Amino acid sequence: MTLAGRIAWDDTILPFQLDRADVRGRVARLDTVLETILGQHDYPPAIAALVAEAALITALVGQTIKLRWKLSLQVRGDGPVRLIATDYFGPTDDGAPARMRAYAGFDPDALPDSVARPFDLLGEGVFAILIDQGAGSVPYQGMTPIAGESLADCAETYFAQSEQLPTRFALAVGEALAPGGVAKWRGGGVLLQHMPKSSLEAKQAASGPDGLLAAADMLDGDDAENWSRAVMLLETVEATELVGPHVGAEQLLLRLFSEEEPRVFPTQAVRFGCTCSPEKVVASLAMYPAEDIATMTTEAGTVTADCQFCGAHYEFDPAELGIRED
Repeated sequence: MTLAGRIAWDDTILPFQLDRADVRGRVARLDTVLETILGQHDYPPAIAALVAEAALITALVGQTIKLRWKLSLQVRGDGPVRLIATDYFGPTDDGAPARMRAYAGFDPDALPDSVARPFDLLGEGVFAILIDQGAGSVPYQGMTPIAGESLADCAETYFAQSEQLPTRFALAVGEALAPGGVAKWRGGGVLLQHMPKSSLEAKQAASGPDGLLAAADMLDGDDAENWSRAVMLLETVEATELVGPHVGAEQLLLRLFSEEEPRVFPTQAVRFGCTCSPEKVVASLAMYPAEDIATMTTEAGTVTADCQFCGAHYEFDPAELGIRED
């Protein structure tokens, strides 16, 4: 696809509500954030697409929660892609941007020569979301099996099965080409969620992927009709509308949901951000046995470690880690 350049609604998340349908949602556009995340690593295109999709889901979900610290998404599989990990850090102050980071762990020797569907590289495993509100709180973690045909399917299944919250995503990621420039990754998406209800529970047998719950299993009557209508409207969206740049987030909502009376809230900016530091690396290395530390030690006798999220390189004297040479 071709794009004209960076625009005002890039790297933003717009919350909204459909009052007629009792549905809330988010519109996200990621541009420089994805460029930075993927620029830390030389991922094959299929791996980059998975990381971009996971980052977009994390941005949409993270902004729905009143975070004081961090929401993490982890997908662990037994295929060539062993891990996709993303973090969304809530704003530290009013008006401040949220921060995001992401990476993938994979076996390059196990990757097939051609990949029709990147999702298949995960194999079987788990899809997990962890919410950590910081010091003085107990982290919450929920997980479901990898299911469906995309990470978006996994996220929808997670919210139906673990949170009993009907959820639907529409996502698009890809490399965009500016005139005379180079291709850069860009993503856009919409999240719909039925407003939480204290008594919401499964109304029928599970009909989702692999026998797990789906949104329709928890709704009936007017709720089911309103949800179905909102989802059908969302399904009319085109990939070019999701990623922009010619359709703004509010324009997109009006095009999709004009009869549902969409109501928007203040936009949340999002930036790339990593929380690694020498102190945190030292604390992490302290958990490794001596034989593993030995594999990180150079011929010059320094212990090295790299941040998997941002690529920062750290070197330490073994004495800093409490390691004494015999």
